[in-house]
Amino acid sequence: MANMDISLKEMLSIDGAVGAAVVDYGSGMALGTLGGSKELDLQVAAAGNTEVVKAKLRAMDALKIEEAIEDILITLQSQYHIIRPLTGRGGKGLFLYLALERSRANLAMARHQLRTIEDRLEV
Repeated sequence: MANMDISLKEMLSIDGAVGAAVVDYGSGMALGTLGGSKELDLQVAAAGNTEVVKAKLRAMDALKIEEAIEDILITLQSQYHIIRPLTGRGGKGLFLYLALERSRANLAMARHQLRTIEDRLEV
């Protein structure tokens, strides 16, 4: 089991990673962040992506979809943003957020590594 600081470091070590956060989507607050930049404010990203998660959960409820979200992928011209709700013990209401520079990232590998990090994270 890894603590949050170790998990954030592992997330930022993924090829192309520019910012990582663990976010409480009940409050929209980032519980931990690493990376980011002037252009990528991780606190703002945490709050904004909380709304994305809540909107998807509402849509799934309206459609009576009873599955869990594995991840939400947002593709931009120069970046990938991955939102991965935690499903393990104590992770209810939290998600991992990872921003990747598209030109340096391997999306399939990033998703695989994020899943592994989630499995080891102890909140």
